[in-house]
Amino acid sequence: MLEELFNLVKSVAGESTSATTAVPAGQSDAVVAEATNTVASGLRNMVAGGGLQSLVSLFNGGGNSQQQSSGSLLNNPIVNMMVGHFAEKLMSKFNLGSGQASSVASSLIPSVVNGLVNKTNDPGNSSFSLDNLLNSITGGKASEVAQQAGGSGGLGDILSKLTGGQNSSSGGGLGDIISKLAQGAQGQQQQNGGGGLMDLIKGFIK
Repeated sequence: MLEELFNLVKSVAGESTSATTAVPAGQSDAVVAEATNTVASGLRNMVAGGGLQSLVSLFNGGGNSQQQSSGSLLNNPIVNMMVGHFAEKLMSKFNLGSGQASSVASSLIPSVVNGLVNKTNDPGNSSFSLDNLLNSITGGKASEVAQQAGGSGGLGDILSKLTGGQNSSSGGGLGDIISKLAQGAQGQQQQNGGGGLMDLIKGFIK
């Protein structure tokens, strides 16, 4: 799903006036790769830190695009963290001034997350799903946990637990699920440490 996210970022960046005017010539793909890394790492780090419920809440909030906009996402602490991180990268790697970097980050990152949320909630878009996202973040741990919980609908049982529905018959409680997915995300952090994730993303540049 990482490549789909990269292409989404590239599409959003191409439509962003602040991004296209502020980014130095010839460095747009590098900026897109950095933004992709920021979003993917931010979501993975959230799960690794035990914040699975916050992530699911963010994506469930996008079930109706009328209820969530790029602007409102700036108030989300997860997205706010990504914006700040990306702005710092724009200043340190691409020599943007603080004002330009803040403007680009505040425009691009929430729009990307909003697009990701809406596509993930679109049943007609098989490329984006919460199943695929969580599996990407946790190295396939989400599917393993769903199977152990006896969830025939993939992550349906897990999401039911997170949103207050009935528990599945087996597979442990919510805390156990959060712990297992956090371990999977932590494993991905270690595996992709030292620039590994960015190296994967750079492979999508054509």
